[in-house]
Amino acid sequence: MIELILLDVDGTLSDGKIYYNDVGEEIKVFDVKDGLGLRVWKKLGRKSAIITGRKSPIVEKRAKELEVDEIFMGVENKAEVVSILQEKYSLSQEQIACIGDDCNDLPMFKKSGLKFAPSNAVEEIKERADILLDKNGGDGAVRAMIEYLMREEGLEGKWIEIFT
Repeated sequence: MIELILLDVDGTLSDGKIYYNDVGEEIKVFDVKDGLGLRVWKKLGRKSAIITGRKSPIVEKRAKELEVDEIFMGVENKAEVVSILQEKYSLSQEQIACIGDDCNDLPMFKKSGLKFAPSNAVEEIKERADILLDKNGGDGAVRAMIEYLMREEGLEGKWIEIFT
């Protein structure tokens, strides 16, 4: 059973593009379906963590809105963070799933039991993913990952139960 999901940001929770407004402020676009999926995951008593190479107050704000358990920004070696979380929560590698879209996610892939890739991930990630999703990053890929995990555990009915 997966207890912890690890999320890259650019290219998974967002579309991977970096937008700036006319005064130079960064803008990111997030899919509300991903957000709802993360809220359901939390209601199931499961953990989530964001591990991203960039630092962004927008990501921090979104993570807090969704009650993501852990957020690590400015990370160069994602494997080190996975080891920290694995120890903190006393998890085996098989209890950890991750989603990533580019080569900087490969260290995270090596330390996770189940690896997901959005449909628009780079080939190096697609080749190493256990599950290739039919959704692009920033367009429901994280939600698709969570739905897959819930189906694997026979929890599909929990969506309705949680919201009624």
